[in-house]
Amino acid sequence: MNIRASTSSDVASIVALFTASVHQIAARSYTPAQLAAWAPESPNLGQWCSRLAILETLVAVLDGEIAGFISFAGNGHIEFLFTSPAFSRKGVASRLYEIAAQTLRARGVRSLSTEASIEARPFFESKGFNIVEEQVVERNGVQLKRFAMTRVCGDKDAQP
Repeated sequence: MNIRASTSSDVASIVALFTASVHQIAARSYTPAQLAAWAPESPNLGQWCSRLAILETLVAVLDGEIAGFISFAGNGHIEFLFTSPAFSRKGVASRLYEIAAQTLRARGVRSLSTEASIEARPFFESKGFNIVEEQVVERNGVQLKRFAMTRVCGDKDAQP
């Protein structure tokens, strides 16, 4: 698995991966209407470019294709962490998370945060995140449940 910084030429692949991941993996926990509101089948690439431009994004490449991505802010907030359904449960998300967390800790960040979906909650809990609050957000007129989560990183943490 090769982990690298994303480039502008990756945006379409990242968005396609996000859409596939939401519609296939998150389908276990969300209704079709919620999935359509969260990840429209015809995404706005311009909005995605703007959103990703203010974040640092790493991609995992396996077998010549993007297997997953993580996008995070300099303050330790993880905005996106998604794996392609074709590469689910193969350590892609864990490796991306580890590299992002190590990068942030090296920069002096001592607290990580995210808003995790129902499906992502167990992953983040396994990485030491705790739920701050259960949230209901609205996307395109549809309500979605998610969890605000944080993790404080101490100096003696073996894992970020």
